[in-house]
Amino acid sequence: MGVTFNQKEQQFVFDFEHDGKDDIVSLTGNGYQVEAFGKCFYYGYEFSDQVDGAVRTAFIKHVKFSERLQDNQDLTQFIKKAVDNLNRRINLYDYNLVVMPESSSQVNQYMLRYIYRFAQPSLYKMELVKALPSSISFDMDAYEQQYLDDVLENGRPRYTQAQKEEVKQSIRQMIDLIHKKDYFTIAKDVKKSRFRPYIMHFLKFASEDDKELCRQIRRQNVLIVDDVTTSGSTLNEILRTLRILNEDNDIRVFSLIGRKDLMADAL
Repeated sequence: MGVTFNQKEQQFVFDFEHDGKDDIVSLTGNGYQVEAFGKCFYYGYEFSDQVDGAVRTAFIKHVKFSERLQDNQDLTQFIKKAVDNLNRRINLYDYNLVVMPESSSQVNQYMLRYIYRFAQPSLYKMELVKALPSSISFDMDAYEQQYLDDVLENGRPRYTQAQKEEVKQSIRQMIDLIHKKDYFTIAKDVKKSRFRPYIMHFLKFASEDDKELCRQIRRQNVLIVDDVTTSGSTLNEILRTLRILNEDNDIRVFSLIGRKDLMADAL
């Protein structure tokens, strides 16, 4: 199936039976599974290469923020197709926990309800919520190991101690500024920053009960779900939050709309 954009009517047209050369987004085929975040990442749809940024943004808004999603047959069928495809690949009946980020979009909740049609009755749902800006921190140790401690071909350090200290000071000043901002300003400011992989604690467990549940679930199948993945920062932060408590589980990641080249941004 595919989706086209009618320029004259300024609306999206869904065709659940045919693919076409003018499709802006298509149900994924062989490229459905990629390695990202060190995990197996699945996605339902991918934008065509020829789609410009304006149309892509308009479609994402159409999917995420349409009013009364449950009454929109095109969008609900669009979501169901992707989840059906996912179920054929991984068998959702085998999953014990679904984790998702807090979102103003209705898509995640609709996907969850549809996933329950396949999964066993004991499937748990957990939502991670946005943390206070003051909770955000920077993984300086990892940044030093991967960048500041780099050496040249002759074995000499790439950076002097003074240069390292200058960079560290800049990072500390950046984190101080982040602590004074609101969450949405932070998300916008750091989304494409080269420091993004090292900025931590954007998300937290909604309750202590959720945190304890995650700690107790061991060696079971966990599915992380999100509606649209562009930079991968939200999914990566969910994984980091879960890993703090438990690394024994088999974790899979699913996004309704994703990208084959996500791995480059996730590193």
